[in-house]
Amino acid sequence: MNFKTLALGLAVSSVATFSIAKPVTYTIDPTHTAAVFSWDHFGFSTPSGNFSDIQGKIVVDNEQPAKSAVHVTIPVSSINTNVTALDDHLKKADFFDAAKYPNISFKSTKVETQNKKNFKITGDLTIKGVTKPVVLDAVLNKQAEHPMMKVPAIGFNATTSFDRSAFGLGANVPSVGDKITVQITTEATVPAPTKK
Repeated sequence: MNFKTLALGLAVSSVATFSIAKPVTYTIDPTHTAAVFSWDHFGFSTPSGNFSDIQGKIVVDNEQPAKSAVHVTIPVSSINTNVTALDDHLKKADFFDAAKYPNISFKSTKVETQNKKNFKITGDLTIKGVTKPVVLDAVLNKQAEHPMMKVPAIGFNATTSFDRSAFGLGANVPSVGDKITVQITTEATVPAPTKK
């Protein structure tokens, strides 16, 4: 085998390896994931609350980031404002109506790369049966092997905002602010192979 033949073989092998590279699907770790939301209260303060037990998948395509995706489900029952009476009220029909609409969901429709760490993720946010587009400003914190679980892991922070009245949550607007600001942090991992 001459040098040209060897070089051509290596080139073909390289292209083949690149072409079969697949996106990686990570499962969100609800114990290290939270969505913290805040609002204006009569102009006097900016209270906040959070959702937990968040479930979902993050599909990451490092070669073609635009093909990445995220799908998240958030149980309304997990809401926590540190005020029990407010939590109970927010679950009622004039706000989230948790009995009829137990989950909030987000499903991405477009991922735009700004650089290797910053992304704009457009997606459909569904609250109380109403679906509207929102944009997440996302920052990649780290993508590496998890030091404890020894599996591929990834972590992001993200922010977004929207008008709650657009989702049928407009009680007391405008005295209590319409705009909701959301800060998200998440870790996700590739599940370890099941031992047979």
